[in-house]
Amino acid sequence: MVELKAITEANFMDAFHLNLAPEQENFVSHPIRSLAQAYVYRDQCQPSGIYAEGKMIGYIMVIYDYDVPEYDLWHMMIDRAEQGRGYGSEALDRVIEYIKTKPFGNSNRVALTCNKNNPVARKLYESRGFVATGIEDEDEIELVLMLA
Repeated sequence: MVELKAITEANFMDAFHLNLAPEQENFVSHPIRSLAQAYVYRDQCQPSGIYAEGKMIGYIMVIYDYDVPEYDLWHMMIDRAEQGRGYGSEALDRVIEYIKTKPFGNSNRVALTCNKNNPVARKLYESRGFVATGIEDEDEIELVLMLA
């Protein structure tokens, strides 16, 4: 079973050791960059380690956009050594459960962007109810989930 744990002083170095397969590096930023963004947006976001059997195997960040308002998923990744085991699906379920608690504001809209050349990620997001909005920015497409 997968669980999310907030990135803290105790575990942030574990996030630095996560790696993508070389062909995935154009799809998502490394947690080092994401954690820098988390510091800047610290009043409206939660970076989390994705854990399986007590080990950090991935990373995701939830940020709340007060201007829209909506929850955004940034930088979801599973370490290359841990991929193909269903961890991404479980992690996405956990993060949606977290967002349903409305930790930063009252919105039922959850948005993310996905690289057009990453059909595996797009299939995962669509399997959880995310729908393409038609909005594109360079090589990224926007997908949105409306929570019940």
